Amino acid sequence: MSDELKSFFGENSAVISCSSPGRLDVMGGVADYSGSLLLQMPIRERTTVYLARRQDKQIRVRSLTALAANYPPEVIVSLDDWQTGLSDYESFRNTIQSLPGGDWAIYVLGCFYLLVQEKEISIEGADVLVQSEVPFGKGVSSSAAIEVATLMVLDKAYHIGLDKLELPILAQKVENLMVGAPCGLMDQLSSYLGEQNKLLPIICQPVAVFPAVLIPEKVNFLGLDSGVKHAVSGSAYTRVRVAAFMGYTIIAATLGTSPEQIAAARRTGAKENLPFGGYLANISPSEFEEKFAAVLPNNISGKAFKAQFGFTIDPVTEIEDEEIYAVRSCTAHPIYENDRVKEFQSLLQSLTEAALAQTQALLQKAGALMYASHQSYSACGLGNEHTDELVEMVRSTGPEKGVFGAKITGGGSGGTVCILAFDTLGINTVQQIRERYAQKYQQGIVLFNGSSPGGFYS
Repeated sequence: MSDELKSFFGENSAVISCSSPGRLDVMGGVADYSGSLLLQMPIRERTTVYLARRQDKQIRVRSLTALAANYPPEVIVSLDDWQTGLSDYESFRNTIQSLPGGDWAIYVLGCFYLLVQEKEISIEGADVLVQSEVPFGKGVSSSAAIEVATLMVLDKAYHIGLDKLELPILAQKVENLMVGAPCGLMDQLSSYLGEQNKLLPIICQPVAVFPAVLIPEKVNFLGLDSGVKHAVSGSAYTRVRVAAFMGYTIIAATLGTSPEQIAAARRTGAKENLPFGGYLANISPSEFEEKFAAVLPNNISGKAFKAQFGFTIDPVTEIEDEEIYAVRSCTAHPIYENDRVKEFQSLLQSLTEAALAQTQALLQKAGALMYASHQSYSACGLGNEHTDELVEMVRSTGPEKGVFGAKITGGGSGGTVCILAFDTLGINTVQQIRERYAQKYQQGIVLFNGSSPGGFYS
């Protein structure tokens, strides 16, 4: 046991641990909640959660990352309070987030609370230590890494027996219901089920995970930090998500779906009888252009939408009356993105079997799809001038230097840019781009290079 663990856990030797990585969104990103195909890679950086049970109705959580960043490193809560004043998710969130250090501790404590509420497990107390290599605010799912690792360690400590899909779904509930971030499911699935040096294909309708796709030899997906903090709980991400669901509601109404059917789907989650199964990604680009693009407004206020259509089917967001939503571009994005991701996956499979003479052409086609995805993010309102600058640096450097494509990742609005690089030349070029960018802005810029397995028990 390391000195840090000894100082925290003392003589308690019954310490167990679990580890889970962040993820790099290679393609698909923000289209997850609209049912698009996604391709995700677990990164090398991981979060490890250590736990020892205690019997005094206290949960003590300490984060070494928070300590290093000069945030309150430790939060202690009484389980007795959960029986008296924390009767629902909202009151839990408000109470924990009001504590010093509560903003980070809720990712851990929310896992405890969720299992108590939904699995009815009996928790007498615990010491929890979090050690993370996954940087916060870079768009590589630091939150999913900590949620998955925490649920894994709780599953092991309390012998719950969560299955391979139940655990990431519960992790998403922590994010949605207690943290208050309206994320899709791809981050938690990728963190838990991803495989080293492979891309995990996912379709969230509501959830389907396919066999991981081996990344072809000499093909590299690297993440370059823009230096701009990303947050899924941010207003831009929420606004784009709401607008996409508005677009679906308008399309469904055009096909005869009633407001009552939309409200029922929102309440129950049952979408099977709705047009396209309730997912925009099931609409082909050609059908969208022929039948639906013209009926969607470019922009609409929340108030005007509610007056005409009432609700969307999304249970984790609310429509703001005074907000203006870019409905057409946000609806189009997942429809075209799904098409791009399918073609991208096909190109990767072709690369595995391609002769060297074909490789450059295939890589350029894959890179063009990444650039198109990046442009579509910007059209939705999820772009950022710094990620645009990094993408343009890759584009202007070009294939002759081993770099073929780049795009903003995850929820957009900053965070990390994913870069398609070939062989050692491409990796060296990305490192040079990083150095030029870091020197220009006089700040440390993280380069994500490498992969690791999904969640595992230490």
